[in-house]
Amino acid sequence: MPKCSGLEMDSNQESKDGSDRPELVSEDGKNTKSVLCQRCGCKVLCPGMAVFAEKELFLPAMQKKRSLNSTEDSVDGDTLTSHWLVDDMYTFENVGFTKDVGRIKYLICADCEIGPIGWHCLDDKKCFYVALERVNHA
Repeated sequence: MPKCSGLEMDSNQESKDGSDRPELVSEDGKNTKSVLCQRCGCKVLCPGMAVFAEKELFLPAMQKKRSLNSTEDSVDGDTLTSHWLVDDMYTFENVGFTKDVGRIKYLICADCEIGPIGWHCLDDKKCFYVALERVNHA
């Protein structure tokens, strides 16, 4: 996996909160389950294709694609820290990208276009983050 800027936790560190991460993260730090869209159930990632990473990222509130491209001054959203890190956009089973919002492209479900489920900075070609709180696992 790439050494992405701002990565604060390597894959061997354990999560500090007592959530269900142990059943989602393998011993080598990869996802043990498929990553699915919360809205339509579409498969975003297959098991073993992403590494757990902690990085603070702001994601706008979940909405349809056409609303994500706005550059309004006040944007509702969440600062999320738990993500699946993917180093190649072709690793995804089914993901779409918004138009550029500054130097950021947001990841969305390619089927139902809900998002953002993740974040990608155009300055770093090898780091695609999918927020654990914005997807389901099965």
